Amino acid sequence: MSIRMVAKELYRLQQEVEKLEAQIKSAPFHEQEHMKDHLRRLKAERDRMRKILDGEKVPPPFR
Repeated sequence: MSIRMVAKELYRLQQEVEKLEAQIKSAPFHEQEHMKDHLRRLKAERDRMRKILDGEKVPPPFR
């Protein structure tokens, strides 16, 4: 996957996380648990993409 595609996916995930966090605040209590579980998975995926992007940006070591 190219750096540009990883960056776009990371941006999309960040937007989704922010949107879901706002929805959780206004959601009824009985729906919040399901939404929080989904948020946890989204954050894990976002963090994984961030690590991939950070790894791609690191220049190769010199020998």
